[in-house]
Amino acid sequence: MGKVRISLVKRAARKLLVTYPNLFGADFEHNKQVVSKLCITYSKKVRNQIAGYVTHLVKITQRPQQESEE
Repeated sequence: MGKVRISLVKRAARKLLVTYPNLFGADFEHNKQVVSKLCITYSKKVRNQIAGYVTHLVKITQRPQQESEE
């Protein structure tokens, strides 16, 4: 089974990534700090889920670039 995330997390992560594409990278800890500054999250769990999904999306977008270099 894959990772199941609620639609709130997916929607927020995609919106942040479209709005601020230059602020995020492949590092979860950095993304967690950026998400905490940009979003008002009421729990640490939701903040971490959003940061984790942003990290996942960034790694997916970087993957085709790495394959073409090899």
